[in-house]
Amino acid sequence: MMESKPLTFGFLVVVIAIIISLSGCIQQEESVDHIEIREYEGEKLSSITDFRENSIEGPQHIDKERYVLKITGLVDNPKNYTYDEVINDSQQYKKVVRLDCVEGWSVTILWEGVLVRDLIEEANASSNATVIIFHAYDGYTTSFPIDYILDNNILMAYKMNNVILPPERGFPFQLVAESKWGYKWIKWITEIELSDNSNYKGYWESRGYSNSGNLNESFFGG
Repeated sequence: MMESKPLTFGFLVVVIAIIISLSGCIQQEESVDHIEIREYEGEKLSSITDFRENSIEGPQHIDKERYVLKITGLVDNPKNYTYDEVINDSQQYKKVVRLDCVEGWSVTILWEGVLVRDLIEEANASSNATVIIFHAYDGYTTSFPIDYILDNNILMAYKMNNVILPPERGFPFQLVAESKWGYKWIKWITEIELSDNSNYKGYWESRGYSNSGNLNESFFGG
């Protein structure tokens, strides 16, 4: 009969570390599943895991404590906001909006965030500002006529389905570009620039995609 050998202290430490690590992962997944809602006011919602990864540089990881949102360009009072200032100093709104990707998939999500209009009003946009250019942490950009942003109460979301945006979904902020193709829904927003350049073209627009990005039109050209 083989004699069993006592476990060494080092081996036990490794085993305990693995167990703690795995339990942490399980708890995190359970907590997200617990927090995420899949129905809102009778409307079925997609999951935050139903998205496909198609960003130009992969998911971006932004330090909340060092993050700054800049409001620049044709404004009388350029602004710099911390993450907490954006969240705590602005009124919160919720909307269920479907995102349609040019790749052929779509998701219906409850978005929660602040109105871009409110941030712009704080900076006091100049009367000759006609375009809003959004800049992202990974270098991505896209633009909209200022009237589209103001007239449609466009959200800059920090939550989806009651969950703080994960890094792959655009933390700290993603634009909820209603009635626009998915490439206009810019993630990881770091700057909102007001401009009079109506010919500005963002990342995909400069590569042949429609500058308007309207869902009822072809996404390519125009």
